[in-house]
Parts: sequence; structure tokens; C-alpha cells
Amino acid sequence: MYLTHCLHRALQQTPDQIATIFRGRKRTWREFSDRVARLAHGLQKAGMAPGDRVGMLALNSDRYCEYMMAVWWGGGVLNPVNIRWSVPEIVYSLNDCDTHILIVDDNFAHLADGICETAAHAPTLIHAGDGDAPAGMLSYERLIAEHAPVEDARRGYEDLAAIMYTGGTTGFPKGVMQSHRALWTGSVHRLADIPALAGTRVLISAPLFHIASMAGSLMRFIRGEVQVIIPAFNAAEVLETIERERITEASLVPVMIQAMIAHPDFAHRDLRSLKRLSYGASPMTAAVLEKTLAMLPGVEFTHSYGLTEAMILSSNPPENHGEAARKTGLHASAGRPVLGVELRIVDSEDHEVPRGTVGEIVVRGPTVMQAYWNKPEESARAMRNDWFHTGDGGYMNDEGYIFIVDRMKDMIVSGGENVYSAEVENTISRHPQVAICAVIGVPHEIWGEAVHAIVVLKAGATVTEDGIRAHCREFIAGYKCPKTVEFRTELPMSAAGKILKRDLRVPYWEGKKRSVN
Repeated sequence: MYLTHCLHRALQQTPDQIATIFRGRKRTWREFSDRVARLAHGLQKAGMAPGDRVGMLALNSDRYCEYMMAVWWGGGVLNPVNIRWSVPEIVYSLNDCDTHILIVDDNFAHLADGICETAAHAPTLIHAGDGDAPAGMLSYERLIAEHAPVEDARRGYEDLAAIMYTGGTTGFPKGVMQSHRALWTGSVHRLADIPALAGTRVLISAPLFHIASMAGSLMRFIRGEVQVIIPAFNAAEVLETIERERITEASLVPVMIQAMIAHPDFAHRDLRSLKRLSYGASPMTAAVLEKTLAMLPGVEFTHSYGLTEAMILSSNPPENHGEAARKTGLHASAGRPVLGVELRIVDSEDHEVPRGTVGEIVVRGPTVMQAYWNKPEESARAMRNDWFHTGDGGYMNDEGYIFIVDRMKDMIVSGGENVYSAEVENTISRHPQVAICAVIGVPHEIWGEAVHAIVVLKAGATVTEDGIRAHCREFIAGYKCPKTVEFRTELPMSAAGKILKRDLRVPYWEGKKRSVN
């Protein structure tokens, strides 16, 4: 259970097969592993001691994959930096976990001065680009060229592998401490639950600083599969890459899938190589799923549910996305817990609730984080009675399938009735004029909280507030329908493709002592 084992295996069995492809640049396993071992030596000479954190602020690339493996090969710990953060947020994470080395690419080199000026300790900067390194930075490529390969440190098991900062949707970001065992086990559990396809060529387009994309990449390393990497999600480039590289599998969040099937190039690209589309990170509305299934016939769909603190918790296999399963509603499930994960639904006293009853999802197993870095109180609140409390609300049916109804904090209590925003959002999203929406609870003098919808319409579409409410009343009870509706041109999104509801709530709850009524 050390994460560099996959490189030793590939070198022994398939050294001359392709490991990574990045915009036409191909590396075999032999080339990739040699660069990793040399970079690990270079990082050690730059100051990386065993257990030291090394950050990377960059878009996806083959170098990002090399960074992951080289830090582990050299005995260090990853601190993948959120690319959407401001300089103060970046500096917070560097200071918080004492990161003294930071790799930056050309897209973020302009932030270097601000980071160095405000960090508690100015990090050693390494430039990961094709050109000359800017003044004051070491060159990534020169570190590789000028250092001989070093022996693998083979840190593993409970050794710390990564500090993955949460998106900061509540308060300051928390550094999730994940061990080699957790990352390795979580990847293998997912592979055992939904076996890999033969001859897989996987597209990596979601940001690698995020646990979902990193775990997806790790699965491919463990399997020895080809990873085709693009810098960031772009619907046109995704479609072009699937066609050019004959991609067989891709993992996307629902908003990315929606953008892909709506893109003008969709009808003109040869996507017949695509055999499996995995989605997660946020729910997919029934309307988008139905449309995607129709537009990509013959493609397997899988859904995974997980979180930074515990990797993948459950998966919904392809057979639950077929026509028969859709009639039973199984396609809307998050699936069953994956192998090795214990999961149950509990009430506020941590007692397991009856099947079909909504409660909080709690889990335990080898993939659960060690703790939040330097946050013992928050760690203790999350890890109670040996179970990690996810903060997600859901229920389990008699066959063990999990249905997620909301984040517990997103539950709206209106007139004494519980309203789960995901249900309202799914209903609004079925309106033919709606592109995307979010539902939050806002203060109300009579009902305590009122259901408020923020809606983005499709280009050229026109619909009124009354029209949205009338549409909702066709499908859900009156108390669940939005009391108020506002229209926007876009919604705030995290780098992982999740709507930032905290940002939407702020104007309504500002100045109040509580965020609930």
C-alpha cells in the first residue's frame, strides 16, 4: 500500500507502453518513471525532507501526474492547491500545513510575487513550463535533467500522502489528511466494485487538485492504463480529444456533461470509441440524465458518491441506468456502499434509523481521513464514535441503495415542513427553458424559512417567476414550491463543478446571528 508501487509494476511488465498523453506529448512508462525518479531527487535537493509538504498550483498536465508520483517517490506529501483561490487563500493553505516548496505553471506564475510577499515563509518556487524559468524560480525541467534517478522512498500504509484542502464552502478551508493506505485502498475498492474496461484510454479533464480527479488518475496508474490529459474542462476540447485519441472512458461532473451534449460540435464528432461515462461530485438532474442517455446510446453510465474526507463511498453501476432501472427510480440512487466501506443512516443521537427514513450519512473504513490538519476540535466533531459524519442527508432502501436528498445544512424548514432543495432543483431543471438552478432557504417572518430559487435560463429563453412556480406545482407539493424566484446569468461554482450555495445565502442571512429560522 504505497502509491508508487504502480510504477514498479509497469516498469516490470509494460515499460514501453504509453502512460500519459498531453496535447500530443506522449510518455511511456519507462520515460515517465525515469522523470519521476529524477524529479524526486531534484525536490530533495530543493529541500524536501521525508514528510514535507510540496504544493502545486497548475492546470492539469502530464507534469501534474509526475508531481504526484515524484513527491511520493521522494518521501514527501502532496498539497495540491485549488486553482480558483485568491492569493490570500493560497497563502492560507501554504501557511496552514507549512508548505515550503511550490510548483507553479505559466498560468499562475504571475501570482508568485504576491504569494512570496505574504506567506509566513516564502516558498521555494519551481516553474513547470516549456520556456525559461522566471527570475527567482527553479526550473522543473532542469531539476529533471540535472539530477540522477533516486531510489524510491517507499513510504506507504499510514504515512501521510496528501493534504487535500476542502473547497471552503463553510468557514476556512480544512486540510484533509489522507494516508497512502486510504488513497490506495479507495482506488482499489472502486476498481473492484466496477471493473475496468479492456483497453481503456481515459480522459482526465476535471482538476487534479480535487480528490475525485486525483482518485480517478490513481486508479489508472494502478491499472497501468493510458491517461489522456487536457488542462481543464472545455467542451470543444473534450469532444475533439475523445475523437482524436479514441477515448473509451471519461469522468465528468453533471454540469460538464450538460455543456458537452449542448455544444454545437457534439453532432459533428465521432464519439463511437466512448464506452463509459462516470459522473459524480454533484447530483445529475433527471432531465439531463435522460437527455444524455438518449444522445450517447451504447455508453455505460456509472455514478459515484464520495467526499474528500473518505474517498468513494458508493457507486451506482451501469445496469441501474437502463430503461428498466429508470422506471424503478434506481438511476436516481447513489448506489450501494463500495467494498470495504461501512455506511449507515443515523439520527441526531447517532442511532441508526429505519430503512426509508432520512438521516445523516455516516461511514467508517480504511479510506476515511486521519484527521483535519491542525484542527483537533473539528476533527472530533466529524469523527464521533468511530464514524465519520458526512453532513449529507439521505436514506437507504430495503435493498441497501442510498438516496441522497441534500446536505443537512441545505435542508429548508418552512412552516414546520422539511424541504430538501435537491428535490426542488430537480423539478425546476425539468422546465424546458431552464439551464441550471439552485434552491436555498431564506428568512421569512411567517414561515420561518421560505424556499427561494435562483435560476439561469437557456440562451434566448423567457419565463416568468409565476411560470416557474406553476411548473413546480405540477410535480411537487405546494409547500415545496419556491415562494420567490430570481433570474441570473450565471451561478457561483467551485473548481469541482459544485454550486457555491454559501455565496448565494450570504445576502439573505447577513447580519443575523443564525443562518436558520
